[in-house]
Amino acid sequence: MSTSSLPSRKAQILSHSEEYATSRPEWRNKAAFFHREDEAYLRFLIPENARVLEIGCGIGDTLAALKPAYGVGIDFSPALIDIARKRHPGLTFIVGDAEDPATIASAGGTFDYILVLDAIGSLDDCQKFLEQLHPLCTRETRVVIGYFSHLWQPVLKFAELIGQRMPLPPQNALAPADVAAIAQLADFESVKSEQRMLMPVSLFGLGHLLNRFISVLPVFRFFALRHYSVCRSWPAAKEDLKSATVVIPARNERGNIEPAVQRLPQFCDDIEIIFIEGHSKDGTFEEMERVKAAYPDKDIKLMRQPGKGKADAVFTAYDVARGDVLMILDADLTMPPEQLPKFWEAIKSGKGEFINGSRLVYPLEDDAMRFLNLIANKIFSYLFSWLLNQRYTDTLCGTKVMRRADYYRLRDGKAYFGDFDPFGDFDLIFGASKLNLKTIDLPIRYAARAYGETQISRFRHGVMLLRMVIFAFFKIKAI
Repeated sequence: MSTSSLPSRKAQILSHSEEYATSRPEWRNKAAFFHREDEAYLRFLIPENARVLEIGCGIGDTLAALKPAYGVGIDFSPALIDIARKRHPGLTFIVGDAEDPATIASAGGTFDYILVLDAIGSLDDCQKFLEQLHPLCTRETRVVIGYFSHLWQPVLKFAELIGQRMPLPPQNALAPADVAAIAQLADFESVKSEQRMLMPVSLFGLGHLLNRFISVLPVFRFFALRHYSVCRSWPAAKEDLKSATVVIPARNERGNIEPAVQRLPQFCDDIEIIFIEGHSKDGTFEEMERVKAAYPDKDIKLMRQPGKGKADAVFTAYDVARGDVLMILDADLTMPPEQLPKFWEAIKSGKGEFINGSRLVYPLEDDAMRFLNLIANKIFSYLFSWLLNQRYTDTLCGTKVMRRADYYRLRDGKAYFGDFDPFGDFDLIFGASKLNLKTIDLPIRYAARAYGETQISRFRHGVMLLRMVIFAFFKIKAI
């Protein structure tokens, strides 16, 4: 690619890339610890066997480390692409300017993930570049942007002076908020962001410990070297959803079965209701049979869960549900069925992909929630918002809504977390976070129970929630 027809800054960047191309593997070896730490988090965000496009791929090592089923790399430098093709013959590499629509179009098709790692620092117009990525995106596509904090600029320049970092031309100064703002202007919505890595060198193993356990903590993360933003294409966010399945797990809830059917609004044309009974002793299943016979105009299905716990009940029903959208409605009806249309609209509009009910915004009815439960819920909400990098005001509300297609993806990746949650709330929350789904906290009017007794033990389950925080820290944060 000739530099004569390029703007001066692009010509400078291309000349620099060509000059340092042959030594790029050596520079990567010098910074091997940094790249291992960087790629460890990228592998958390981008699972193996995905369709991945990397913009500014260099010699292709990071793309190869992600082990894509189909990987495409784009870079400005013919010399770098030549090296990439030799090092990674199983991947596809394209020479071109990432700000040229023809180059982006040459990538072909759509991708599960589009990785822009540091290349955003060399772009002339970041907004225009991002706008050109929409044709490569589906509703599930995530754009992952990784960059460095300019608080580290003096340290990085010093590393260049002493030969520990490859010299670079002047780079754009972009904080996480800048990335989110530019993405929004380009019709990409920020799903979540993370800051990590306090130590880019090993220091006999101390660097890894600092990066894993300290760099992600509040206050410390502000000083981290790396920041990552995960975005989704807003134009691709909306899908034509036509049907819903409302799963109602019930154990000793005989008095709430018929009210659940009577009070459920017809918020879409096709609603499937699945009652799944969990070893009741008050005739709940028999009441389900009576209600099903009494409402032949409703698509009501009855099941008995094979195991124990709400998670077993919900996922057993989800596995056979036919609706485009899956909803949980607790049989105690403390989340009033009349509010389900709001969940339907939130997901159908594309505004969210995982809709989580929040009981802690509006005033509670008398006796709806005990004081200690309320305090514990507030504390855990703050903790999980930090852990998941998305805002949660109530992790324990039973009503959670997602697409059936996303549930299948969550189920396929469930081995990452294992069977750890008897309620299923955190199976869904953690799974949605791992899939980088856009979460919305939807305030509901929480009502007092009209029939039966709560099956929650505040102290036993409080200990369980504390264990969930620790579990999430090691599985989602300290990686």
